[in-house]
Amino acid sequence: MAGEIKLGVLARLEEGVEQAMNKVHEMGFPTCQVATWRGEQLTDATAEQLRAAAARAQVEISTIWAGLPGRHVWDFLEGPTTIGLVPETTRAERVAVLKRSADFARRVGVSSITTHVGFIPENPSDPNYPPVVDALREVAAHCDSIGLQFWFETGQETPITLLRTIHDIGLDNLGINLDPANLLMYGKANPVDALDIFGPYVRGVHAKDGEYPTNGRQLGVEKPLGEGRVNFPALLGKLRAHGFGGALTIEREISGPQQIADIQRGKRLLEEILASLRGAA
Repeated sequence: MAGEIKLGVLARLEEGVEQAMNKVHEMGFPTCQVATWRGEQLTDATAEQLRAAAARAQVEISTIWAGLPGRHVWDFLEGPTTIGLVPETTRAERVAVLKRSADFARRVGVSSITTHVGFIPENPSDPNYPPVVDALREVAAHCDSIGLQFWFETGQETPITLLRTIHDIGLDNLGINLDPANLLMYGKANPVDALDIFGPYVRGVHAKDGEYPTNGRQLGVEKPLGEGRVNFPALLGKLRAHGFGGALTIEREISGPQQIADIQRGKRLLEEILASLRGAA
């Protein structure tokens, strides 16, 4: 029996601890994911501030979204050599930051960290594949040692490559933060069908919408919820069938008043879909 799916929104620590938590509360969300791309924020003092601010705002933090240092290019040309743990030149530094992010999450009282791993090689015989698996196992083992889970954010890898990687790492604390729009925008899969491959591993979801890419260089376009190709009624129905009862976290990758308007409209859309699913149960 699936648990109750809670709605949330992505909060950015760079906005300020109090401001980020108050913004989540003011928009009426009970949960959030907290993202940070600045390693200097991963301190005991900031962790205590975040724990206290979340409690005051009555907001549950479902995961710490751990941004990584160095250059990232979100496209098909330079993405494979700049994103996640796949690039060898930045791998050791990024592994260290992920471990610090896990320590930070534990101090905040959050049970997982999430990140983009990168363009994991499709071919398991690729010489770069074993070192990536080893690095991921090192991070996941550190998380496990302090009682945390490690979640892969979908996007740059196909669903079957992600499933193989999880199996090859071989630890029990691994999960997936499903971003259905990313699967479309990177041209990797239809997200509803992807659940047939890795559905049991989904622990969190980004509620984001988008389109397939139209050329071999640039990602597909992100869209407001309901305006892209993600079939949210089918996706949420299949997630419930897999027993998913985690947080559905809205992410809208623009800024300003339009971002808030799109988030609020997306919240209403998701509430309607979830109510319909409950009525049909």
